[in-house]
Parts: sequence; C-alpha cells; structure tokens
Amino acid sequence: MILSTTHSVPNREITEILGIARGSTVRSRNIGRDILAGLKNIVGGEIEEYTQLQAQAREQAMQRMVDDANRLGADAIVGIQITTAMVTSGAAEILAFGTAVKLH
Repeated sequence: MILSTTHSVPNREITEILGIARGSTVRSRNIGRDILAGLKNIVGGEIEEYTQLQAQAREQAMQRMVDDANRLGADAIVGIQITTAMVTSGAAEILAFGTAVKLH
C-alpha cells in the first residue's frame, strides 16, 4: 500500500477513486502514566509517557486506515491527514484519513 500526504503518486496515474479510507482510536490516560507525567510537569521537559501513548495511537489509527483501504481494494491512499480531538476529559481520538485509490 502506497501512503502519501500529497494528492498524487509520482510516476503513477490514479485510475479510480474508491472513497475515503479512515481509521481511528480513542485513548485515555492511565493512573501510572499520570503520576509520572505529574512529576515531569513539576521539573519540566518532555512528558515521554504521553509521547509514547500518542505515537501508539497514531500507528493504530494509520493501520486501521490501511486496513479500511485494503477492504476497498485500493493500491494507495493519497491526501492523508491525521487529526485529534478530545472526546472527554482525559480521552482523545486520533483519526487518520485519506482517499483510497487504484493506480495504473
């Protein structure tokens, strides 16, 4: 599967648009990470526990998007975007989406 943030694939022609491929996950913080993050917040610096949580969530949302595109029979996903939104206090959704296409 070719993944691209641009709306084309170099040296390939898009022959068919199959629809929107999407994948999301909702993640919440946990008490163990919150304690460590709270300590880090006092002294400053990167809160690595949250960075890891976000990275895992991004990868899961991307994989779910690819799985969705595979179900559509896509060769590529173009115009990929990733967004996040708060669902409730302490929980956020990561959404990855793009256009599933067939290539020549």
